[in-house]
Amino acid sequence: MSARVDALRAQLIEEGFTRVFVHSDQPDKVYDAHTHPTDHVQIVLEGWIEISAEDGTVRRYGPGERCDVPAGASHAAVAGPEGCTYLIGER
Repeated sequence: MSARVDALRAQLIEEGFTRVFVHSDQPDKVYDAHTHPTDHVQIVLEGWIEISAEDGTVRRYGPGERCDVPAGASHAAVAGPEGCTYLIGER
């Protein structure tokens, strides 16, 4: 794992995230509206992912950008045409 990912992992653990892992999505992967039982953070490492919030806001996140989703918040997502790899933290 790269030093950059190690540093981001350490930062999330310091923030109280107890489960931290790297996840990759296939190109154009679609996640229908869903919730998480815990606070959920994604830090994009490669590619991009577009997150649609329950209030209708849509934002694209690219490398180095962070998306925080509170526990219970409904959201949907789609990965870019080259897929997306990101660091996930859950607490």
